[in-house]
Amino acid sequence: MLTMLFSATLTLSTTAISPDYAAQWPTQLANAAKQEAHNPWTAAVLYCQAARQGVTEAQYRLAMLYAFGLGVPEDRVAAATLFSVAAEQGHYEAQKMLETIRISAHRLPACVESNTDPARAQLPPPPDIKLMNANQKMVAKIISKVASWHGVDPHFALTIAKVESGLNATAVSPKSAMGVMQLIPDTAERFNVKDVFNVSQNVKGGVRYLRWLLDRYQGNVALVAASYNAGEGKVDRYRGIPPYPETRQYVKRVMALYPYAVHQTEGDRYRDINVFPEQQATKKKNP
Repeated sequence: MLTMLFSATLTLSTTAISPDYAAQWPTQLANAAKQEAHNPWTAAVLYCQAARQGVTEAQYRLAMLYAFGLGVPEDRVAAATLFSVAAEQGHYEAQKMLETIRISAHRLPACVESNTDPARAQLPPPPDIKLMNANQKMVAKIISKVASWHGVDPHFALTIAKVESGLNATAVSPKSAMGVMQLIPDTAERFNVKDVFNVSQNVKGGVRYLRWLLDRYQGNVALVAASYNAGEGKVDRYRGIPPYPETRQYVKRVMALYPYAVHQTEGDRYRDINVFPEQQATKKKNP
């Protein structure tokens, strides 16, 4: 059952759409949908305008952008509020998302409450090429290319490599992780890496592992990072980030450089990243 919304939210949910605006909305929706993949902030501006007019589909789509931090700052409270409004008007997908994010607080984004543009998401700066030596620049170029071939955001792959080895192709850890992507022998064998100190082979193996983890955990960046550090077995065992100080610090370092809840590719950004929903249900029953 939906929770009680603030009066502003209730007012929004009962806003009558003017006939003139209703006639314009299909075209605006099509334009916004085209913008989502290339410039999600522009799409958010259009969705804010339509959401203020009471267009249910716009409220749902704007909520999705806030839920995953696409174009606008990630704000799950604002997303939950918009999902609530859309769900109250019978939007089935909004109801499903409301159940997924499990947030009961309510706050509409400012761009829906008034005629203002939404804030832009602050993108993390890309790796500063000027600060890299010649070898690091070469490694970064290989990582970016291989990542794009395998459907992995190059920025995410570079982040993992920077945290793992500092883009050092000859790095060896005390736990026998080797090369740019710090592959342990089992992982190297699993992804057919014959020479872990060959940059191309090492990167290909590491990126293929990242893609496998992204599929396993629905693009959930925190769980993928935790698995890359501690292994997917530990993540599955604890139904989330394992309680190891090293792994928790590792996840924080990754997400400081890649501050998204969900992997930022077209194939992943709208996936349900609540990978272990039964854990949340258990916590709710047993506070």
